[in-house]
Amino acid sequence: MPLSATYRPDPVFMRLGAEFADPVAPAPFPQTRLRFRNDRAAASVGLEDLAEAEWLAHFARFAPLPDNQPGPLAMRYHGHQFRSYNPDLGDGRGFLFAQLREAGSGRLLDLATKGSGQTPWSRAGDGRLTLKGGVREILAAAMLEALGVPTSRAFSLVETGEALVRGDEPSPTRSAVLTRLSHSHIRFGTFQRQAFLERRDNITVLVDHAVETYFPQVADQPDRPKVLLEQAVAASAHLLARWMAAGFVHGVLNTDNMVVTGESFDYGPWRFLPRNDPDFTAAYFDHSGLYSFGRQPEAVFWNLQQLAGCLALVTDDAGLIAALNSFSGLYRDALRAAMLDRLGLTSRSADDDIDLVQAAFTALAAGGESLRWEPFFFDWFGGEASQARALAGPRADLYGQEAFLDFRRRLSAFEPKRPERLESPVFNGLEPEELLIDEVEALWAPIAQADDWAPLEGKLARIEAARVAYALGD
Repeated sequence: MPLSATYRPDPVFMRLGAEFADPVAPAPFPQTRLRFRNDRAAASVGLEDLAEAEWLAHFARFAPLPDNQPGPLAMRYHGHQFRSYNPDLGDGRGFLFAQLREAGSGRLLDLATKGSGQTPWSRAGDGRLTLKGGVREILAAAMLEALGVPTSRAFSLVETGEALVRGDEPSPTRSAVLTRLSHSHIRFGTFQRQAFLERRDNITVLVDHAVETYFPQVADQPDRPKVLLEQAVAASAHLLARWMAAGFVHGVLNTDNMVVTGESFDYGPWRFLPRNDPDFTAAYFDHSGLYSFGRQPEAVFWNLQQLAGCLALVTDDAGLIAALNSFSGLYRDALRAAMLDRLGLTSRSADDDIDLVQAAFTALAAGGESLRWEPFFFDWFGGEASQARALAGPRADLYGQEAFLDFRRRLSAFEPKRPERLESPVFNGLEPEELLIDEVEALWAPIAQADDWAPLEGKLARIEAARVAYALGD
């Protein structure tokens, strides 16, 4: 098996033992047809040299990687789903397959699956993933990465040859197994399970594991539960700010869909905003708007409170309360930085930055459907350096209206950050790459009707070009 010198296996999660995961077997799929392979992500963990047969052996049949986990592990966790506690959760159609160190950074990364078969936590589910669901996750992860959001990356998608019946899309529909590359799968719900079982000893074990593995820079501090919450609060505030600046609605911000390292993952009924609308929801079943765009800060903070409640079983409340109280300020600062990054600007001062950000949100609201979300950031990327481009583009009349004058006035005081980015051919176009739901459906249609993957591949290539042009990654 051809492995790069950068391949560094480090399967640390399995050392936690039987209280945290169950050994499982992957489903024996009748077909394994490779549909997507992320070679850039593969190169980051030393797997870029695998031939297709070897790739399918590991990411369709899930033969263990060298010196890695001897077999898949279905992780155990609980969680609040739409604020209702569910003690019957866990990896029901996925598992942790391997853990590796990232080339260059040394950061621990997980390879985990979606649609890989039934586990002890499948309940009544079939453990499968629709091919359309896999395509949607590839698109969401690619777009979020391009917009500077800390996200899992779609690593592999293999069509598996089964006909699935689903209530929310035309059935029977095609099946697939997805592998994603993520920083962590230590969910808030992983702690909730141990708290529910009143296993203070296991909470301490999990805290030690999380701090030593993901936050070693603070591992020498005496109150590790407090330190872990501080890190989770800061990471979650950063993630939230990046979602909001990207105009992204996750859709299901349950406690089992948030991890302590603050990375976005598991994309189900996600949406990008068509326009600035705080009430916009992604999930058709979110009837109360609990996880609407404008309520995502509330949802993230509520979830952090649940994590704090678990950690309160093993430390004093005072430090946890202080960590929670820091969330608002951290989020405000992170949103300011995220909006400046989206606009390609260098910070001036906290007050000037905040005034500009407020003016930007006001302008986005005033623009409505005529403006949309993503074109605003595309047109004004680099600030005044893009003014001629913006005022010659398809939204020129809109930018001359009263509602935009305050934004443009404040924008003129800011310097572009890395202005050479504007030399990219991406900025020669009139429109940015967007990912609204109508386009997602349009990309799926040729796959469903004629097994034509060219439109999807073209879209992913354009998103990649945008990622390189914006260069927003942390």
